[in-house]
Amino acid sequence: MGAGPSPSSTGGPPEPVMDRDEVDRALARLGAEHEAVETSLLALQDHAGRRLLEGAGLTGVTKERWASTEQSISLLWAYFDAYTAALESARELRARRRWLGREDLVELTERLRGESVTLSGAALHSAPTLAGGPARLTERFTLAELVNRMNELYARALDLVVAADAVWSALPARIDLLAAELHRTRGLAHSVGVRPGEHPSGDDLESITAELADLRAQVISDPLAFWVPAPGSSAPGGGRPDTGRYDRAARALEDVRREIDAVLTVRQDAEQRLVRLRDVLSRADRTLAEARSARGEVLAKIAASEVPAVSGPSIALQEQLATAAEYRRHSQWHRLSPLLESLEREAEDELLRARESLTAVTAPLAVRAELRGRLDAYKAKVARHGMAEDPLLIERYDAARRMLWSAPCDLRVAEEAVLRYQRAAADVLVPRHPGPVDQRGDS
Repeated sequence: MGAGPSPSSTGGPPEPVMDRDEVDRALARLGAEHEAVETSLLALQDHAGRRLLEGAGLTGVTKERWASTEQSISLLWAYFDAYTAALESARELRARRRWLGREDLVELTERLRGESVTLSGAALHSAPTLAGGPARLTERFTLAELVNRMNELYARALDLVVAADAVWSALPARIDLLAAELHRTRGLAHSVGVRPGEHPSGDDLESITAELADLRAQVISDPLAFWVPAPGSSAPGGGRPDTGRYDRAARALEDVRREIDAVLTVRQDAEQRLVRLRDVLSRADRTLAEARSARGEVLAKIAASEVPAVSGPSIALQEQLATAAEYRRHSQWHRLSPLLESLEREAEDELLRARESLTAVTAPLAVRAELRGRLDAYKAKVARHGMAEDPLLIERYDAARRMLWSAPCDLRVAEEAVLRYQRAAADVLVPRHPGPVDQRGDS
């Protein structure tokens, strides 16, 4: 059924008048859109995040944005009611008669395509416009424009609701789990003497406790302050919760747990470590005592030799060892742990120093022993070659031996005597080659 153009309410070019089939298709499409919008609005109404936002004591950016979003949701329902009334009116007009006349088609065209919906009143006055400008007291829309406006408002509202719900679903539960772990850690720390004011980790636990309490309160009251939108995302709720502060608190608690584990390890093997420390320091003391005794022997038996002085046992290390034992008796594990670590290093250094002192003190005796061994080795070699009765060798051997076995022994002179004996022995054992022998005989 043909029809001419209908006048436009905006004063622009007239809209082509729709025929009956176009009217029916438009009503079916608008009905489907109405159903979709209604389903979305009811879902938004029942969304857990929206219910939480309505009942929460909000602060900060969330309070500000939710106040605006609540107005948008009110406006959204006003738009939907107007859309529903306009659609029902058009459906009633279409249902009056099976065959539509021109006047009916003109009116239906105006209702379905023209600015047939007028909104005014408190809803429009209290709600901000999408452009951010002042709200108007009256607005006119086509049904298509009204659907687009509702979609925009719905997307904005849903984006805020989903973001807040995502933060509330993610962070408070994780904070509570970390707080429970913190509570267990505090009890364990207290049992090993890690307390505020007495140990740095005890102070850290107090700081983490305060941080988690403050973080949880802020997450509950201002979830949008912990939301990071996804760059370039247009989907509602595109983004992720900001877990930076939570992650830092979790890392700090993990550091404290490692410190407490170290203290627990100290409690378990403290006695063995103390026994080892006593043994190391005892060996160092015995070595120093041996060095002092050896120094007296060297001074008595070796002449013209510089012998280094030998210090006494370390009083400071013994006092620290006694302090460590006291810490263990009073279960002050947090103080015992660093003390044992430093003592173990210093005790090993003390033992090494004692051994080096003994080596330095006994060096002249080692030189004398080496000279004696060398002298006897050459004598044995000379005897194997049948030269033991050589007068020169006997004389030089006796001279070297008297110097090495007399006290005090002058090592420099004794070494020269051994070298003279070695050279004489070498001359005897490796004689000079004789000249050519005349083998012609007597004539």
